[in-house]
Amino acid sequence: MQETIILFILWLGLTSSLDPQELITGGILAIIIPFLTPYPLSNMGLKWLSPKRILGVVIYSLVFLKALFIANIDVAKRVLSPGLNINPGIVKIKTGLQSDVGKMLLANSITLTPGTLTVDIDGEYLYIHWIDVETKDIEEATRIIAGDFENLIKSIVE
Repeated sequence: MQETIILFILWLGLTSSLDPQELITGGILAIIIPFLTPYPLSNMGLKWLSPKRILGVVIYSLVFLKALFIANIDVAKRVLSPGLNINPGIVKIKTGLQSDVGKMLLANSITLTPGTLTVDIDGEYLYIHWIDVETKDIEEATRIIAGDFENLIKSIVE
């Protein structure tokens, strides 16, 4: 039931309309969607709406946007200066995240940051294609690539 209410409120926010046709459509979809996606919505319930998690999401978003901006500048420099030496390769990093959702968020954060691409997840290890490999040491690569993402994700998801 709580998922239906959240989805309906989200629908209202996205449509910005109180037209009866919009309300009926939103209501029907808000009732159907929780049955089609039982794991993500019903497993976590409303516990993710705690002030600590909401603040964590805001901080994570700001850190991600900063990393995204810096990585975009770095990749743009590499594209505009073809003479720059690059050392592409695949590195292995280790994560302390236990949940699949946490690992997925970390992998997507890494992939969405230009210059890195998550190739595979194997248990506690992620394999990352890195545009310019700075180190092959697992601990150092983890610190550089996963950086603040992992700690922030841990505070939100786990």
